[in-house]
Amino acid sequence: MRCYCINHYNEPLVEMKMALPKPKAEEVLIKVQAAGVCHSDLHIWEGGYDLGGGEFLSLKARGATLPHTLGHETAGVVVSMGPNATGVEVGESYLVYPWIGCGNCSTCISGNENLCTSGRPLGVLEPGGYAEYMLVPKPKYLLALNGLDPAIAAPFACSGLTTYSALKKLGNDIATHFTVIVGAGGLGLMCVSILRAMGGKGAIVVDIDKKKRDAALAAGAHAAIDGNADNVAELLIQAAEGAPRSVIDFVGSPETTKLGFNILVKGGKLVVVGLYGGSVSLPIALIPVRGVSIIGNLVGNLEELTELMELVHSGKVPFIPITKQALSEANDVLTRLKEGRVIGRTILIPE
Repeated sequence: MRCYCINHYNEPLVEMKMALPKPKAEEVLIKVQAAGVCHSDLHIWEGGYDLGGGEFLSLKARGATLPHTLGHETAGVVVSMGPNATGVEVGESYLVYPWIGCGNCSTCISGNENLCTSGRPLGVLEPGGYAEYMLVPKPKYLLALNGLDPAIAAPFACSGLTTYSALKKLGNDIATHFTVIVGAGGLGLMCVSILRAMGGKGAIVVDIDKKKRDAALAAGAHAAIDGNADNVAELLIQAAEGAPRSVIDFVGSPETTKLGFNILVKGGKLVVVGLYGGSVSLPIALIPVRGVSIIGNLVGNLEELTELMELVHSGKVPFIPITKQALSEANDVLTRLKEGRVIGRTILIPE
């Protein structure tokens, strides 16, 4: 089978021919129909994450090996399965939950495989969906599409799940107060859509790119603020009708995290999702004095993806803009994403 792999970090993906996997035990082999290109793929392609101060979180240190096939937003049709696999049907299309844990630790047993310290997520440490075929460890990680376009469905495995999980961490505040969304890329636009579906009061989006701000307004945002404005904090507070109770930072840079922290009302929550990287200095005393919470959000668990897909199938979630491109154009897509030239999500389709 053809796949597009990292052979060396920070170098173009290489088209490779791999043997077609033969599923064993509970494994399921799918023929990939759609693979979303996520900003996290850039970090994986770079080999890890910038921690600031010259520190770097290496994927190699976590067990990553090369060559590696990217792609953790994948939908496909089942073509074969191991002898112990049940609950899925050959010929049916499914969305893949990629955040696979060890299955044995207390974190996994509690249902939070995405937080497993020994996890082997598909497309991150195990082969992903930038390929013609993909091996899924167990049927429970496959969610039926029930006629949903695989290209529409694929981003829900990461972009959708991450925003849904982040919004849940804000509790009932999303219904009674405006939510500030920092960054209007694929996740930011997905957040605007899912917030509406969850009955949120509305989104105040901030981004430095006018095209992305316009896309946020088209998606239903209440307001879109220029992140380069000298008085951006004042404009956000004004648009939110007061200091916000909830901020989700989908960028995760020192500047955006500090902005989110500074504009919170007492008792507010800042959920940090973005992995841009670096480090930030915050006045520690103000965290307890203002009673604010700073919460990290790493994708979401299988139960949350199941809940989200039920919401999607109900017809309540407006779909974000997608652009379909051939799998062979993966390098071009990654380049445009790195340069900030992607609106919504680009979906790779195997030829």
